[in-house]
Amino acid sequence: MTDFAKIGAAVIGTGFIGTVHTQALRRLGVQVKGVLGSSPERGAARAAEIGVPHAYATLEDLLADDTVDVVHVTSPNHAHYGQVKAILQSGKHVICEKPLAMTSAESAEMVEVAKASGKVAAVCYNIRFYPLNQQAHGMVKAGDLGDIRFVTGHYHQDWLAKPTDWNWRLVAEEGGALRSVGDIGTHWVDLTSFVTGLKAEAVMAELATFIPEREKPVGPVETFSSAAGATETAQINTDDAAMIVIRYPNGARGVMSTSQINVGRKNSLQWDVAGAKASAAWDSETPDHLFIGHRDGPNQTLMRDFTLMNDSGVAAATLPPGHVEGFADSFFNFFRAVYADVEAGGRQADSTWATFEDGHYEMRFCDAVVLSAKENRWVRLDEIGG
Repeated sequence: MTDFAKIGAAVIGTGFIGTVHTQALRRLGVQVKGVLGSSPERGAARAAEIGVPHAYATLEDLLADDTVDVVHVTSPNHAHYGQVKAILQSGKHVICEKPLAMTSAESAEMVEVAKASGKVAAVCYNIRFYPLNQQAHGMVKAGDLGDIRFVTGHYHQDWLAKPTDWNWRLVAEEGGALRSVGDIGTHWVDLTSFVTGLKAEAVMAELATFIPEREKPVGPVETFSSAAGATETAQINTDDAAMIVIRYPNGARGVMSTSQINVGRKNSLQWDVAGAKASAAWDSETPDHLFIGHRDGPNQTLMRDFTLMNDSGVAAATLPPGHVEGFADSFFNFFRAVYADVEAGGRQADSTWATFEDGHYEMRFCDAVVLSAKENRWVRLDEIGG
């Protein structure tokens, strides 16, 4: 039995996703000792708003708190590298939001720091922890789909579809050279890698920026909120959308697209995996159903039901059948798995959460995409250092 109440946590970042982390931790029974905001004033205001007992003034103050065992990093991407290194070197476990870093050179160093620390170091690819994605992972591992041939899908949203939409992710210096690929595309890359067991060998990519000028608010804007007040015109050079063709080492092929300007698509991640024996497909907007395709028999739709699922799927499920497990539940399931390993003293052999090595792979994928789009050619991931 676990006793998560003995574990203390702190959350860096007080925006949308930081609040999601805090809420999931409370549900899990972990003690949230405090939060660190972008400024002491913002942190204190947000802590009071969400009922967290303390707001740290600086990262150094947080790391000096001996009651904190695990630190969640939900700050803008450019801050991950320095914050994560300091956390691990202080002897605390870490859960870092994706993407892990700004470049693969940074993530390579973070992998080594994590190894040297001996601490649990996880990347927040929470979508692995929708139970039917764990189910699909188990099916592929058991050979139910046969050899994987073709992996297709997308991750499309519309929250940046207007010139007046603004978020820090639009700025390359804060979010990285890639936006739609780095912010949401890495979720698709990680998830399909987890489900299929395959990592990309080479990519061919095209990036598109459909809104080259946007109205930037003078004040701060929280993710997914509407901008208001005074603005100034800002030039944009990060990708609104992307199209990527993928080669896998076993001969399989993949095609994916990402977009943050597809009007009406609020949060649509879809993957479709075609194997030699069967296929499977999943859609994040109907997360409790898994399509299973057959050639010589009726197709199936598996509803999330622990009486019908394999061990991998059952282990990730929380609610009874018919009670939809959604976005917030995926964080709960993910944190439950990571904190079980924190309590056990390290990652266990059957753990399925994303490691820093996984996060580094996604960064190498992103760097290959940037190079491919720039040079208009296939780029092998082994061309990327680290």
